[in-house]
Amino acid sequence: MAGNWKMYKTAPETAAFFEKFNPLVANTKGRDIVICPTFPNLIAAVQGAKGASIGIGGQNIFWAKEGAYTGEVSAPMLVAVGVKWVLIGHSERRQYFGETDETVLKRTQAALEFGLKPIVCVGEKLEEREGGRTETVLAAQFSGGIAKLSAEQFAKIVIAYEPVWAIGTGKTATPEIAEQAHLFLRAQVEKAYGAAAAGAARILYGGSVKPDNVKVLMSQPDIDGVLVGGASLDPAGFASIVNF
Repeated sequence: MAGNWKMYKTAPETAAFFEKFNPLVANTKGRDIVICPTFPNLIAAVQGAKGASIGIGGQNIFWAKEGAYTGEVSAPMLVAVGVKWVLIGHSERRQYFGETDETVLKRTQAALEFGLKPIVCVGEKLEEREGGRTETVLAAQFSGGIAKLSAEQFAKIVIAYEPVWAIGTGKTATPEIAEQAHLFLRAQVEKAYGAAAAGAARILYGGSVKPDNVKVLMSQPDIDGVLVGGASLDPAGFASIVNF
């Protein structure tokens, strides 16, 4: 159950969030909770989550360990501040910052090299959905950005399906549409890595997930969790999603 805060909250607001959120999930069992704040808030988040079963994730990483890459952050830098997870290939990174399947793969490999757990995002745009190209797009993103991982590497990642047309729009893929995409992605995993890997793979749904729709989404057999945007900014709301 992952929250992506995008470009919201200051360090004091981050600390205040965890003060309210931690007691609401203190007794939660059987699921991973991950929150991905902005880079300047990572230390505040790690401190805020101390003693709680909450993982902190970065929203992106660069693939080099260090170097002359102004504005970038490396995997060792995230590890050094206590980060365990990282989002890779979010649609907003693809849309605004030129992320490609090739760079998604490089970032994922860098994350794995330094022990981070990548949440690798895939998903189609509205015109691709309406043009009947959803599966073509997902297959290309999977083959170019994920399938070149070794089986050992693949076992350490989480996939997030986030239809771009449902992110921040208030539109949510119906449970049936989401399930169909997840089932297709699981078939891609089976083709690349075998049936056991397909059964073990965790595939999250992201796209206007809210407290009032999480239960019906999570009832689908191939949806293993959610990647929550705006609704993860409110401690009570995100806790109700985590504890659906």
